Amino acid sequence: MPDRPPTGQTLIQSVQRAVHLLRALNHRGGSASAKQLARDTDLPLPTAYHLLRTLCHEGLVSKDRHGYALADPAGLAVPQTSPPEGLPTQEWADALSLELDAAVYFVIYREGEIRVTAVSRNPDCPPVTEWAEFGLTGHAHAAGQSLLTQLSDEERADHLDRNPATPLTRHTVAGRTAIERRLASQRRGRPLLEYEEYALGTVCAAVPITVGSSAAALALSIPAARTADLKPLARRLQDRAESVLLDRTFSITPRTPRPPEP
Repeated sequence: MPDRPPTGQTLIQSVQRAVHLLRALNHRGGSASAKQLARDTDLPLPTAYHLLRTLCHEGLVSKDRHGYALADPAGLAVPQTSPPEGLPTQEWADALSLELDAAVYFVIYREGEIRVTAVSRNPDCPPVTEWAEFGLTGHAHAAGQSLLTQLSDEERADHLDRNPATPLTRHTVAGRTAIERRLASQRRGRPLLEYEEYALGTVCAAVPITVGSSAAALALSIPAARTADLKPLARRLQDRAESVLLDRTFSITPRTPRPPEP
């Protein structure tokens, strides 16, 4: 007779993992890839795929061209909560993408990590392909650089110790000294611009946003063929952030750098 499947604690852990996946989907605005969800929940990718297939079978999740999405079949609803810490909604990211004709991203620095909380779903302006993990390559994209400028010296040093500034393209500002010089030269109140440092063929801009005590950023990306549009779009991005996010308890002024300890 074959062994019986384990019960008790193992089954509870499986349920917990499935709930964590649902929460991660909700946190990302209701749609995400299996890779993103596995990273968000600290699950092995094969485990995430297995649980997502089960959730699809049960009608709680659906498969779409973006990956996986929360579903509500026959009135079976997954509770939706407000975005954490007042972060903008997925719907607003999508609307802003249409308005700017660019892919739009929201990122936040939490517990020592760069986390993408929303990515616009505009088929005419697809987001940059995550060929190198965003959370580990903050030095090479505008969103991550914007977050790093908001950290204290100690926080930034710790981040760069754990995530070395290695070159991703021939345009990447790489090396500890070079990236720190780059970040120190960034003028307060100005959008941060990045030209093909993360991926060839893509240029990006980001504006810093302080969410309570957390550093966050609003960013956009467009094809490098539209490089001439980047600065005007960055100004519009900042204008829209100031006009809309201030009503959502945001502060667009970057955090004042902490004074060095005596």
